[in-house]
Amino acid sequence: MIAMERFPEGFHALAPLLTHREHAVLANISVRVGSIGDNHLGGWYAYRGAKAAQNMFTRGIAVELGRRARKLVCVALHPGTTDTGLSEPFQQRVPEHKLFPVSRTVDQLLAVIDTLGPEHSGHFYAWDGQEIPW
Repeated sequence: MIAMERFPEGFHALAPLLTHREHAVLANISVRVGSIGDNHLGGWYAYRGAKAAQNMFTRGIAVELGRRARKLVCVALHPGTTDTGLSEPFQQRVPEHKLFPVSRTVDQLLAVIDTLGPEHSGHFYAWDGQEIPW
């Protein structure tokens, strides 16, 4: 039995679906600015803090569910700068080869997911498969 009170709000319905013996990947979209170890610019305090908190949830969930589902992979993924309304105000500073259309972002993240095994659980990866420090 899973101690549901230990999971974040809203996670109660999802947890039982991920505690089985089959390979499964729980990937969530984070961003590089949520990395404490990779913060070389400062700024964006609220956004960085929110993403750092999301990353901590990812790590905690990976540890907790990993005890019950050894083949579960729980990771945070950085999609790179994707051409959406959210990134539009910042796109002028992004080199053209680093601004990805949505379809490319999806393909890149799925390619990363396809390489992940249980040993990758609880980690943070960029769109190119490189690990990002927490």
